Amino acid sequence: MSIKELKGIHHVTAITSSAEKNYEFFTHVLGMRLVKKTVNQDDIQTYHLFFADDTGSPGTDMTFFDFPGIPKGNHGTNEISKTSFRVPSDAAIDYWAARFDRLNVKHKGVQEQFGKKTISFVDFDDQQYQLISDEQDSGVEAGTPWQHGPVPLEYAITGLGPLFVRVDRFDYFKEMLEKVLLFRETANEKSFHLFEVGEGGNGASVIVEHNTFLPQAQQGFGTVHHAAFRLEDKDMLDAWDERMRSFGFQTSGFVDRFFFKSLYARVAPQILFEFATDGPGFMGDEPYETLGEKLSLPPFLEPKREEIEQKVRPIDTVRSTKTFKKE
Repeated sequence: MSIKELKGIHHVTAITSSAEKNYEFFTHVLGMRLVKKTVNQDDIQTYHLFFADDTGSPGTDMTFFDFPGIPKGNHGTNEISKTSFRVPSDAAIDYWAARFDRLNVKHKGVQEQFGKKTISFVDFDDQQYQLISDEQDSGVEAGTPWQHGPVPLEYAITGLGPLFVRVDRFDYFKEMLEKVLLFRETANEKSFHLFEVGEGGNGASVIVEHNTFLPQAQQGFGTVHHAAFRLEDKDMLDAWDERMRSFGFQTSGFVDRFFFKSLYARVAPQILFEFATDGPGFMGDEPYETLGEKLSLPPFLEPKREEIEQKVRPIDTVRSTKTFKKE
């Protein structure tokens, strides 16, 4: 089977110190929809929360683990350093600057990078984020904002933007992106290099920062665990597994995550990439109206539901009975 290019970013998974605070921040501050409340399939005492667009479209979700007892991470070189979210326009960036001021969210003000208006900000864990304007964007289509969230739809988050990676061996990482993952470098500004894949644009970009002076990053809460790229289906996943192995990368082999099918490979020191299928998605086991409100378990964990519910503390994520005032 011939290889098809990656379709863009699928999801980003990070680590939080508190699933409860994380839910509050993404729901009430960022206005993203919790589309799945489940557990880490490899560590069932750990919550895995998925925040996305209105229907959990691929390319829109940021997910979080809350590993019990994990220490705070340290930002540095050799890490997935920042996650971006797309908003529709430059006016939306201005709206968010004012919103962050009002809600006491630390941010760096409106800036510009690679011709796009941006605003960088952090959460309670010092997790690094950025909003990016789609006004000058073309390429991968954005998702649909959460219709019933607290942010006016014309300003609301519509999906994932460029993934930031900071590395000390830029030449190696560039070669890996271009020769193995089939990205192309389209621009650079000082130590930042923009790579795009497939249709390109904000939803299919990686921004690589060459940095040799920061200490090595250390994973913990407040840092990214891994990032995933989109593939059409299981056949293409198998083809990419074969491709990664042909370049000498060790892979996880096929992993069925129920909501999508996956493959993992460590592509550089401390950089874990996943390749994930677009389907079947998050709508199969819960109705649209109450997505993310109950503890959702894949079929192979369902027999352990009672044990799991005793291990994870309850979090109230019911939103279908509430009305969020758009402000």
